[in-house]
Amino acid sequence: MGAAGGDGQREAIKSLVFKESAALESLKIAGYDFDRGLDLTGLLDCMLSTGFQATNLGEAIDVVNQMINWRLADEEPSEGCIEEERDPAFRESMRCKIFLGFTSNLISSGVRETIRFLVQHRMVDVLVTTAGGIEEDLIKCLAPTYKGDFALAGTYLRAKGWNRIGNLLVPNENYCKFGDWVMPILDQMLKEQTTERAHWTPSKLIDRFGKEINDASSYLYWASKNTIPVFCPAITDGSIGDMLYLHSLRNPGLVVDIVQDVRAMDEEAVHASPRRTGVIILGEAVSRSTTSATPTCSAAAQTTPCS
Repeated sequence: MGAAGGDGQREAIKSLVFKESAALESLKIAGYDFDRGLDLTGLLDCMLSTGFQATNLGEAIDVVNQMINWRLADEEPSEGCIEEERDPAFRESMRCKIFLGFTSNLISSGVRETIRFLVQHRMVDVLVTTAGGIEEDLIKCLAPTYKGDFALAGTYLRAKGWNRIGNLLVPNENYCKFGDWVMPILDQMLKEQTTERAHWTPSKLIDRFGKEINDASSYLYWASKNTIPVFCPAITDGSIGDMLYLHSLRNPGLVVDIVQDVRAMDEEAVHASPRRTGVIILGEAVSRSTTSATPTCSAAAQTTPCS
């Protein structure tokens, strides 16, 4: 009995330790082979099979590529669609409507140039950002941002007249230059509001800034030039808010209607049909919650019966 029991125990342990493996149909892990030379496309293609966080990046790349490649022609015409939507040429021309939401630190950093490229070449359709994402783009057209260090002490920075954004440094004079640049524009906008009954919203304010800056390094310049709307629900949360306050003391009366922009933002998604909508969100806070909520309105409109 003892020997038989021992044999059974050994077999149980053996079957547990040396459990036969089920077949795996998953992607095999392998990284980029640099013997192939430096190939950016090949390197990015290998992210999915590299593992760990690289796989997350690879999956994100796949989703973005789906947004870029989608055409209405990929799907059968829906029942009851208008005649134009049955035209093959029209269906091939209809691509995914891409919303890009991002936080201000990306504009403070060199990622600004990537976002400028996307806007310049109409690779995104709607932008949502924070106040810093607006003013930092404009300020960089007036004066540079510099490399610093995350650990620089506040007392040291204050004595030097520098402002720290992570490991980036912005001199006080940059904000002074921004104030000198923006105040005459606000004066003119107030004049147009008074004499021409102009109705200003944050997105119209931002579009005006993009026109006035007239600098091809600015993503706002290209957004204005390409008629790509830029929404900023928290437009007063930064230096722009300070400028609006100071302007109201010196030359009161300018009105910026945020409610109209809420409607305009939501309707960008509600009226996207027959196009699909895609969302790319970089960062958290207002830009994330606003961007992710907006296309929800599109889904609601498509599933809710209307008279």
